[in-house]
Amino acid sequence: MPDPAAYPYETRLDILHGPLEVVDIQPLIDACTFQWYNQTLAKVNDSVVRLGVMQGEYHWHEHEADDEFFYVVEGQFIIDLEGRTVTLNPRQGFVVPRGVRHRTRAPVRSVILMVETASIVPTGT
Repeated sequence: MPDPAAYPYETRLDILHGPLEVVDIQPLIDACTFQWYNQTLAKVNDSVVRLGVMQGEYHWHEHEADDEFFYVVEGQFIIDLEGRTVTLNPRQGFVVPRGVRHRTRAPVRSVILMVETASIVPTGT
C-alpha cells in the first residue's frame, strides 16, 4: 500500500446522504480548497457514489476485484491505462475494469462523479 503522506489526497468516506434525500453537490464544489478531494455522497446497494474535485495527478494503481466508473461533470479528466490514454470531457464517462492498472489526471480543476463498490477505499490500492 502506498505511503499516505506521499499522496496528499483529502478522502472522506462518511456517507453524506441517505435514501430519499436530495444530493446537492454544488455547495461541496464551491467550498473545496483541496487539490484532490474525494467525498462519498450516497450508498446504492453495494456501491457508493463519490464526488471528486481535483486538479493534478493521481498515482498508478489497480483494484483486483472491483470496476470503477468515472463521469465528468465539469473540466477534463484523463485516465492513463497501460498502452492507452482516455480523455473525458463534461458529460462523458468511462469504466475501468477490475484488475486494470490505471492513473487519473485532471489538467484543470475538474469535477467528477465516481461509482464503485463500497469496499473500495479511494487511496489507490
